[in-house]
Amino acid sequence: MVEPMLSTTATMINGKKKNKNNTPETFFNKDYNNNDENATVTDSSSSSSDEDDSDEGPLVMHSSDSSSIAGIGPVSTSSPLGSGPTDNTGSTNLQPTHRKGLPRHHRRRLSSMNEFLDPFSNAEIYYGPVVNPKKAPNSNDTATASINSTKNLNRTRTMSVLDRVSDFKRGLNPSASNRNMAEKNHILHRRSSEDDIFVSSQGNRRFFIENVDKTLADLLASEDTDSNYQITIEDTGPKVIKIGTANSFGYQKINVRGTYMLSNLLQELTIAKSFGRHQIYLDEARINENPVNRLSRLISNQFWSNLTRKVTLTTIGAIAKDTKIKTPGAKNPRIFIPYNCEDQYEFFIQASQMDPSLKLEVEYLPREITPEYVKSLNETPGLLATAMQTLLDPSTGEKTLTGYPYAVPGGRFNELYGWDSYLMALGLLETSKVDVAKGMVEHFIFEIDHYGKILNANRSYYLCRSQPPFLTDMALIVFKKIGGDSNVRAIQFLKRAFKAAIKEYKNVWTSNPRLDPETGLSCYHPDGKGIPPETEPSHFDTILTPFAKKYNVTLEEFRKLYNDEKVSEPELDEFFLHDRGVRESGHDTTYRFEGVCAYLATIDLNSLLYKYEKDIAYVIKNYFDDSFKDENDGTTTTSEHWLQLAEIRRNRITKYLWDEEKGFFFDYNVKLKCRTSYESATTFWALWAGLATAEQAQVMVEKSLPKLEVLGGLVACSEGSRGPLSVNRPSRQWDYPYGWAPHQIFAWQGLSDYGYEGIARRIAYRWLYMMTKAFVDYNGIVVEKYDVTRGTDPHRVDAEYGNQGADFKGVATEGFGWVNSSYILGLKYMNSHARRALGACIPPMPFFNRLKEEEKKIYSL
Repeated sequence: MVEPMLSTTATMINGKKKNKNNTPETFFNKDYNNNDENATVTDSSSSSSDEDDSDEGPLVMHSSDSSSIAGIGPVSTSSPLGSGPTDNTGSTNLQPTHRKGLPRHHRRRLSSMNEFLDPFSNAEIYYGPVVNPKKAPNSNDTATASINSTKNLNRTRTMSVLDRVSDFKRGLNPSASNRNMAEKNHILHRRSSEDDIFVSSQGNRRFFIENVDKTLADLLASEDTDSNYQITIEDTGPKVIKIGTANSFGYQKINVRGTYMLSNLLQELTIAKSFGRHQIYLDEARINENPVNRLSRLISNQFWSNLTRKVTLTTIGAIAKDTKIKTPGAKNPRIFIPYNCEDQYEFFIQASQMDPSLKLEVEYLPREITPEYVKSLNETPGLLATAMQTLLDPSTGEKTLTGYPYAVPGGRFNELYGWDSYLMALGLLETSKVDVAKGMVEHFIFEIDHYGKILNANRSYYLCRSQPPFLTDMALIVFKKIGGDSNVRAIQFLKRAFKAAIKEYKNVWTSNPRLDPETGLSCYHPDGKGIPPETEPSHFDTILTPFAKKYNVTLEEFRKLYNDEKVSEPELDEFFLHDRGVRESGHDTTYRFEGVCAYLATIDLNSLLYKYEKDIAYVIKNYFDDSFKDENDGTTTTSEHWLQLAEIRRNRITKYLWDEEKGFFFDYNVKLKCRTSYESATTFWALWAGLATAEQAQVMVEKSLPKLEVLGGLVACSEGSRGPLSVNRPSRQWDYPYGWAPHQIFAWQGLSDYGYEGIARRIAYRWLYMMTKAFVDYNGIVVEKYDVTRGTDPHRVDAEYGNQGADFKGVATEGFGWVNSSYILGLKYMNSHARRALGACIPPMPFFNRLKEEEKKIYSL
């Protein structure tokens, strides 16, 4: 038997790439968010200055000592899992060895809470070398937090391992009297198969894996029969592996069974290996965790961290890289700086000089950004600068800049996106990631000030188009989280955000070309020229092929001719106008918008603008003394003015978009002067914005909801509206049978606001069930969108570019931004009964049908 590893810093990171802290570089500590922790930060955005910025005062970044844990003093920064305490120098105090040659500090007394290791610690703590994961509370009082985090230990997902609830699970002091009482009250069950029933004195079994690499290889060889480095219900292996117990140092073997536990084992081994671990102790509770708790924990503690970015001198190289563009000019990372941000230009020049191997190119943007200029950058695209704050290094006294944190959606979408950011902010705020949500508002203020709009994303090829506007609501919810009325700096933050939102409202959404003067409603109608460069190379082949044949050239040759304006094709110009509109809408792509988007006054956009008008009225009345002078155009308005705008828009929406007979808010074609009939889940955005009447809401619940509610929640559109599919008419990802997190979230909130919380709860259960089932059956997967009509593999989406979040090896580390939020938000609608049902993966209809009559009312059944 191999002895447990006595690890030092050298042995732990031997053969591993080190970062500046001498820790192995893994997918948990990628250098996207490098900070100088020993710094004072002053909040002075690089956006256009005003008096509000200076009023906010300094922000302080306190230094953190990674060599200590609150409550237990210094711990080793290099000791392995299970190592002992350290002396004041930080070195490991090696304990005397016992007669078998094993160090005493590796002997885990599972009967004592004094050596309790939180089985649900973050991966960085549980496996990482920076912090010792062992907790050492000496009483129930000091252990409360740890006990609370683990009190929901559940029976094994295979229904065959743990047959009783332990004292630890109940949060009891593990005294002899309590153990005797538990044994006295223990109900006997049929004995399970070999070694499946092994319960320690605390009911918290722990494994010792003496060779992580070998165990990982054996597990994959046995269970990953389709060789995709995942263990799912589609694999045909025996679904069992023997793992050694910690008490016997791996000598006694116990069966771990079932897809869920085995896939979790694969995930934990993959993570441990990424941290340079060769041997580990592993709590069974960690691989047998209730899936609802596990997914919530991963989203809160892991996924958000891995999706968070912050621009610094050392991270800009990785952040600026773009995997979507394959041109020779896109090979080197590049960043574009607004013409009037000299401090940022100097900062990024410094970054390029610090590491010439990055080949970072830094360029100024012109004062006037035209569609022609944006098209000229298609071959040499780059990242667009966003808001930064001044940092004072106390060790040198010199000033530098650092970016505000922000979250990216995930997968191929590695930038600051528009409406994705709002939806992620909802989840980030629920999980106390307030700084990231606030940072994204700061970036949007900067984008409006310097680029004229909140961009689709901060890449050069997005300069001409925006995305659905959510800044007012986003600023308000962040404002409340950072202190609200009791915090002067929060008020200044809110006022800056609303100044930017009013500028965006006037200059982007209610001006040419987006405003239709006849209806007074707005359309997704961005500027731009040529073929969108960020799409897959073959995305437009079907459209371009007839034109290539017309000119007797190859597709590649025709693309160049068209982009260089060497040929004139008005029909193609109009097609790409609508295509850019679809991308600005966020619903790219759907047959709802194909060939008409720029001419549609949509219910989603006009609902959001109604919300802007109401929010602006509220803020002007309460925070601008009911009189707002616009510095951009010199006008002065009151809250009453904005309320009147909202009421006018509400009346126009009812006139042009509402269909009483069908119970839908449809879109209106301003060119053809007629209402469409495409049945979309965006009809519920009218409820989210609060513009529908109570009578309209009731009609929607009675008529539109039945057409859109399916197994996994709300489908993006009805099957009838989508129409038949064929080789020449393939599926679109924002159409039936796919469902998206934004549609669920807005419907839940809107229905609840109008008194239909039971329906919201029912739809939320459907969505959460689908997510949980895929998570359990498919190796912890969380993806961008789902086929909400499939009960077995809803993550499998064949439309367009497939599904983001599905392509991982061993362990999913990010999920997908707004889907992560939807899970956290959806659980707020669930009571304990529903959470238990989700944890057991009970499908919606069996769950609903088994409810008592009075319980069915909770779900409006």
